[in-house]
Amino acid sequence: MQRFEFKVIPAPRRGEKARGVKTTEERFALALTNLMNDLGAEGWDYVRADSLPCEERAGFTSTKTTVQNVLVFRRAIPSAAAEAPASSRLLLQDPAATPAPRLGPADAPVAGTAPALGPAKLDAE
Repeated sequence: MQRFEFKVIPAPRRGEKARGVKTTEERFALALTNLMNDLGAEGWDYVRADSLPCEERAGFTSTKTTVQNVLVFRRAIPSAAAEAPASSRLLLQDPAATPAPRLGPADAPVAGTAPALGPAKLDAE
């Protein structure tokens, strides 16, 4: 079974200036192209764009809802890591690198005066 990891990033809000790119649409397309090519070079595949509501504070006591535009990318997790649950991926280290616990008799107790155990006694008795 193929497993994936996902990355969600904010969509660009402005275009990028470049030689020969004049209109707002062309500049915005250039910003998206550069972003997608950068993430593609890292192995991320574009999945989709979403517009999601986000609740923000407005003043001390009120809130307002805004819309956030995000881009969703995914990449395949290598098969060796895909077989292990996410919580145990960190445990895939070489066990020989960690020292083994010392086994043997417990240290001898140190002689001393310990307080008496049992119900409290009054000194006046």
